[in-house]
Amino acid sequence: MDHTMKRLLLLAFLSLNIFGVSADTLTLKAGHPDTYVVKKGDTLWDISGYFLNDPWRWPKLWGVNPQIANPHLIYPGDRLTLVFIDGQPRLVVKQHIKKSPEGRVASKNGPIPAVDLALIQPYLTQNRVVDPVWFASLPMVMSGESPSLHHVVSDVIYVNAPLEVGLKVAMYETGREFFASDREGMLGQEMILASSGRVIESGPISKVELLSSLRETKGGFRVAPVEDEALMSAYFIPKAAELTVPTSILAINGKIREAGKLDVVYIDRGSEDGVETGHVFSMYRDGEIITYDNEGLPVRALDRSSYDKVLAHFAEETSNKMPDIFHGNLLVFKVFDKTSLGLIMFNEIPVRTGDKLAKPEPLTLKGK
Repeated sequence: MDHTMKRLLLLAFLSLNIFGVSADTLTLKAGHPDTYVVKKGDTLWDISGYFLNDPWRWPKLWGVNPQIANPHLIYPGDRLTLVFIDGQPRLVVKQHIKKSPEGRVASKNGPIPAVDLALIQPYLTQNRVVDPVWFASLPMVMSGESPSLHHVVSDVIYVNAPLEVGLKVAMYETGREFFASDREGMLGQEMILASSGRVIESGPISKVELLSSLRETKGGFRVAPVEDEALMSAYFIPKAAELTVPTSILAINGKIREAGKLDVVYIDRGSEDGVETGHVFSMYRDGEIITYDNEGLPVRALDRSSYDKVLAHFAEETSNKMPDIFHGNLLVFKVFDKTSLGLIMFNEIPVRTGDKLAKPEPLTLKGK
């Protein structure tokens, strides 16, 4: 093998290794601070956003070991310093220590969470997507002691099933039925929490006293035991979603047409497809279809003439799909069997039903 060929092979090998390393290199923001003092209300995601172009990669910035629960306890008042370990940026904590046997003074508010849990806490119990057959089998609110059709806190309602006295139950309004365009059958039935209560009398028609109310309870609402579900941990580890099946935005909470930062959306995949709490997706809008007119010039869909539309319909070779457009990241915080709930962490254009979801690719260009 001659000297020139050896040099070429060596250069190719080095290039592959350089690109391999770059793909996993954190991208520091231009103008990032060298230190940061944690404030009340901060989250790990927010703080990482001061340093990284990809805030969802905060576990790498903190050097988190995913196998360790609660890897970092960061409190308001802690001073964070950006250092480099083996060439990689890391945030280290300089804790405030009292010069006395009392040791460190921790905030009464506790350690800061990964994200603002107040944004998603209601959805951990209020929104569920369940099997439609199971939902249809649930007991039903018939009426109540009050002659009103709408029941609120302290009212007693009637349920058409024997329920154990003292049992805590929740009353759910029937929500949307979710379907996927690329699969047969229903993905699930949405059920929306209206109120909660306690069974005070059991029989063929049981009595339930309403203890809390998010909206008025009416006849026809379904009744289920209160979910025994703990709040999401403040220390869940965000990780890139690596699904091998097409995934997209299924619906927007609140039945609005478009969503933005910190809005909640449903996605059309769940635990059966490998979705997990903490998965991060990149959101994409379909790239535009460009066709050629009769003069061979490119024409956007909005600018097509009737002739161009007919030509594009019958001649696929005249149509060219442009690359899909990246426009933000989504964090999964609750997973059902076939669907999941996600929080939009940031977006550059409004998020719509049908937008595609894919594994987030970290930026590879280093900031200053």
